[in-house]
Amino acid sequence: MDMFLYIVPGLIMAVVAFAAYRVLRRWLQIQRAWNSGLTAEGRCLKAFTTVSKFMGQSSAVHTTIHHVYEFTTRDGRPIRFEEEDGPMTTVEGDFVTVYYTEGPTVVATAHQPGRVKQAAASFGILAFLGVIFVFCVGFMVTFHQMSADTAFPSP
Repeated sequence: MDMFLYIVPGLIMAVVAFAAYRVLRRWLQIQRAWNSGLTAEGRCLKAFTTVSKFMGQSSAVHTTIHHVYEFTTRDGRPIRFEEEDGPMTTVEGDFVTVYYTEGPTVVATAHQPGRVKQAAASFGILAFLGVIFVFCVGFMVTFHQMSADTAFPSP
């Protein structure tokens, strides 16, 4: 039973660390695309929404808008990508400015440069994940100290 109280926080910490990695990776990719100076005219091929329930509750739902864009790079390669949380006013057939990086794997975004907004959002998510991580560490340390104190009571 004691191992369970170490394993669960450890798993939560692993998920939190992976989520933090994904947030940082995406933030850096978008920054690189904006800083590359490469832009192209892209076209919105499809716009759709997904609805997800929060913890199985029918009253708490979250709607995410997705866009599928296509553009042609400087060297003539057609690139198609999907992006979440774009503007709701962009519909199928609209032309957009795409910011992208060159290379074997092209990273692209149709989000307009907003470095402060992007940094604030990333920092907020990382701060929240950090609080969860620190809570798990504190829980494990506190549990370990309490179980060590009660394991061998002093005479």
